Amino acid sequence: MLELIDFYADWCGPCKIMAPIFEELEKEYQGKVTFRRVDVEAEGDLAAKYGIMSIPTFVLLKDNKEIDRQIGAKPKEVIKSWINAKI
Repeated sequence: MLELIDFYADWCGPCKIMAPIFEELEKEYQGKVTFRRVDVEAEGDLAAKYGIMSIPTFVLLKDNKEIDRQIGAKPKEVIKSWINAKI
């Protein structure tokens, strides 16, 4: 199963825009994709492990290995197309 990690921070404007979209996608892809949010300030080590330099950053994993990433706020349909291409 795929896992999508949203690296964000509470003070980040674009991250706040993406939060409800991320929640909608989580419901739509239930059972197909695991969704996880990572606060880069609270979990700096994990953000560093993935080399996160900008937020929001969305990292897509398959079998615990990164297969792709998207950086920045994107429309819901763009994220859906990206996920669908990887399923």
